[in-house]
Amino acid sequence: MNLKKIAEIQRKLSKRIVEKQLDISEIKRVAAVDVSYKGNHARGAFVLCSFPSCEVVKAKVIETEVNFPYIPTYFFLRETRPILLLIRGEEFDVLLVEGHGKAHPRGYGLASHIGLLINKPTIGVAKRPLFNTKDFVRVGKAYVSVGNLIDLDSAKKVVEIVNENGYPKPLRIADKLSKGAKNGRN
Repeated sequence: MNLKKIAEIQRKLSKRIVEKQLDISEIKRVAAVDVSYKGNHARGAFVLCSFPSCEVVKAKVIETEVNFPYIPTYFFLRETRPILLLIRGEEFDVLLVEGHGKAHPRGYGLASHIGLLINKPTIGVAKRPLFNTKDFVRVGKAYVSVGNLIDLDSAKKVVEIVNENGYPKPLRIADKLSKGAKNGRN
């Protein structure tokens, strides 16, 4: 595996990210995805909420094997497959991804990669910033960045609306489900 070559691909793909303002009033459903790991076993969770009320409409969990190791700033190589399995066939207007978007050393984190692949507005939401990054805003305890097809101001507004106790409610539930909680509340 040639990480330098992969890094160059990330830099090139970062130029394909589109930032545009969203009409928040047109958003009806916000989804969130998170994946947890034990070795090469991934457990991913998808949570769909109404917007702006943020009532849970649907939640599901999948389990799969992953073959790519955890390497900081190359997380998209490990997490893309589980996320694509989670969102296949689902309808939503905006996707919150537990991971960075443009707030990445090469301007192309997991949220940007997913957004480019699915051609839908995606927002990167992380619990801590990566070293030497910018292009994010803090909302409560979350570091929010552009994934694709949304601008930072629109991303911030969406996250502020679904924020509950300092973190986006759909992602908090997805995080707990991915870690084995029965209903996302444990």
